[in-house]
Amino acid sequence: MTQNTVERPKVGTRDEWLAARKELLVKEKALTRQSDALAEERRNLPWVKVEKEYLFDTPRGKKTLADLFEGRSQLVIYHFMFAPEWEEGCPSCSILGDHIDGSVMHLANRDVTLIAVSRAPIGKIEAFKKRMGWRFKWASSFGSNFNSDYHVSFGKEDVAKGEMYYNFKRQSFPSEEGPGASVFAKNEQGEVFHTYSTYGRGLEQLMNVYCYMDLTPRGRHEEDLPFPMAWRRHHDRYEQDYYADGRATPQQVKSVGVSCCGGEHKP
Repeated sequence: MTQNTVERPKVGTRDEWLAARKELLVKEKALTRQSDALAEERRNLPWVKVEKEYLFDTPRGKKTLADLFEGRSQLVIYHFMFAPEWEEGCPSCSILGDHIDGSVMHLANRDVTLIAVSRAPIGKIEAFKKRMGWRFKWASSFGSNFNSDYHVSFGKEDVAKGEMYYNFKRQSFPSEEGPGASVFAKNEQGEVFHTYSTYGRGLEQLMNVYCYMDLTPRGRHEEDLPFPMAWRRHHDRYEQDYYADGRATPQQVKSVGVSCCGGEHKP
């Protein structure tokens, strides 16, 4: 953090504030209705049957994609950026990871299983998960084509040439791993279907930290950064070890590994 004040605020009377707030509320309600309509269109996308057999490593052994549903009919997978040779997961993905634990139980009781999947070996995943204090389930796709099939892992040559297929178009990307979320459904016959995927800024809806920032006077305050999420850190590496309830401070871990988000996640 480099600044703790807001410069040049627009100051007005309470009546002026109330009038402006009511005008903004009309626009907020319109946006909410647009979001509801967009969600309905998302639900109405055609389903694509998953024909390929994928195997994932978990702490309890090998599991198929169908196994990951754990008895529910809907599965949300967060494609967490964590390459096999990295020693830790992506810092930007880790901010999203900080939001997952609180959602898992609620979603499970609404017929939705939420997990993360990465290419890193399960041993590295478990070690990093322990360090971060997370409880959500996280499987390894190491050795399978799952990540590349859903366009969140790219060959090193493709990265060098800037010819990756990401977010539904050919473009350059600063890493061999990309963030994303994919949704799957299972019918009564046990068949699995791919129903939705989102990438880039489509993932912001999963990060409440941005929702809170957007409520504040300074907003996201990313205009002068090299790329929008350049401010992010693993939660045990911020300069301020701030915990709202004042309990144990996080472990300070020496920085290792590689930068996975060296450029902007394009919309």
